[in-house]
Amino acid sequence: MDELIRNLDRLTGEMMDRLQDATYEELEDFVEERQNLVDSITQEVEFCPATQAQKQGINLILSHDNELLDRMNALRQEAQDFLQKRGQAKIQRNAYETAYTPDSFLMDRKK
Repeated sequence: MDELIRNLDRLTGEMMDRLQDATYEELEDFVEERQNLVDSITQEVEFCPATQAQKQGINLILSHDNELLDRMNALRQEAQDFLQKRGQAKIQRNAYETAYTPDSFLMDRKK
């Protein structure tokens, strides 16, 4: 279990070092790998309870969760703003586009 905790600590440390520059794809990969490690640690704890030192190590790793969540929420908000602006631009563009058929004929009557 110590090896799993060290791997989780290393993974978290690497992400924290480049957190502000991390893309959503990198964060997604990080979360998937982290979940695999957490699942493995959970399975180990079922067979052998964690020592006090292991619990402290895990708590230290968990102390970075707020920063990670803040970055994820910032990326989510950025994507949401982009989609909203895109939708607004589409609405405005549609208002100015002509709604006619290019093959249609215009018939005038002579008075």
